[in-house]
Amino acid sequence: MNTIITKSGLTCPNCGYRKEDEMPEDACQFFYECENCHTVLKPKQGDCCVFCSYGSVKCPPVQADKSCR
Repeated sequence: MNTIITKSGLTCPNCGYRKEDEMPEDACQFFYECENCHTVLKPKQGDCCVFCSYGSVKCPPVQADKSCR
């Protein structure tokens, strides 16, 4: 069994600010506000959440090969 990673470094595509944050283990996060420039991040088309789009690690449901939707 693979270990699920619950922290991901999220990088804002608008200003480049990066913050390591805890991901929800049983759900996807659809919105995230950048602490630096206050841009509200949304998933890119085809991704289930902001961590899959802008994070250094995919979200826990994707890591576990489960559906996020």
